[in-house]
Amino acid sequence: MSDDNLDVRERKNIHIGLFVEVIQKHHQRTNELTEGIVKRILTNAPFHPHGIKVMLDTKEVGRVKNIIEE
Repeated sequence: MSDDNLDVRERKNIHIGLFVEVIQKHHQRTNELTEGIVKRILTNAPFHPHGIKVMLDTKEVGRVKNIIEE
């Protein structure tokens, strides 16, 4: 159940412990999403047009596409 009110391109909406779907760089052509829990936020800017880059608890890195649940 995605929260459509939160813009995943804004850093303020992403926090550690959030359950999200990310797209990894090598999956950009196929749009394959990976689910996980945010361990680190890697984007320093307050906004990124392609989504905030995070590291999941599995050490996978990608840009947030959807927030699954708080």
